[in-house]
Amino acid sequence: MTILIFVLAGSIAQLVDGALGMGFGLTSSTLLITLGASAVVTSAAVHVAEIGTTFASGIAHWRRENVDKKILLWLAIPGGIGAFSGATFLASLSLERGKVFISTILLILGFLLLFRNIFFGQGMLFPNAQINSRYIKFLGFSGGFVDAAGGGGWGPVVTPTLLVSTQTEPRKVIGTVSAAEFVVALSATAGFALQLSRLDLDWEVIAGLAIGGVLMAPVAALLVSKVPRKPLGIAISIAIIVINGYRLVAG
Repeated sequence: MTILIFVLAGSIAQLVDGALGMGFGLTSSTLLITLGASAVVTSAAVHVAEIGTTFASGIAHWRRENVDKKILLWLAIPGGIGAFSGATFLASLSLERGKVFISTILLILGFLLLFRNIFFGQGMLFPNAQINSRYIKFLGFSGGFVDAAGGGGWGPVVTPTLLVSTQTEPRKVIGTVSAAEFVVALSATAGFALQLSRLDLDWEVIAGLAIGGVLMAPVAALLVSKVPRKPLGIAISIAIIVINGYRLVAG
């Protein structure tokens, strides 16, 4: 019965991720932290599960021609390096400090997601901006580091930034970021694997998240242009802020 709960959680997280271009790690990590998992185990479990979900999501977006190959390359490689570094950093923290750190990061990302959806849901900040490879590579590295160190954040950091600072159409931003996340998840998992002796991973949780996410990936890719992203984004943001804010105060 327990695994069905996490299959449901993975399904919901993937639907949110598919509609917003972000949210699987953020939603899953918030759930696991709330259930009492340590920071490093939470991030490791989410990223192992994301290997399957991001692969399925990337393939689904690729088939629907939602992927920009050039931006994908610029994002994925630096993102992988950043994720490996973030996983190594998180694994070096004590359990208590790690839990405070990851809840703080999730809270900040919740506010970032809320801010982006309220103020920058439509239009670009720089309508005449050209795509800059160095800028995108730096964004990829930063997003990868935050994602692994905070248990989520690749989508909330990378997707809105590309939406408001480049002329790439939204469906391709979401599809490209989702496809690049496979490399990020793989690299973060490799970083955590070096600390495997310290981690008490619950493979039932990982399997549940992965199965739910993989099953919903094709549906999520289809919903990119159909679901009203702004109201959903605001609702998810508020839930993440409330849950992680409570954890820090009650802490």
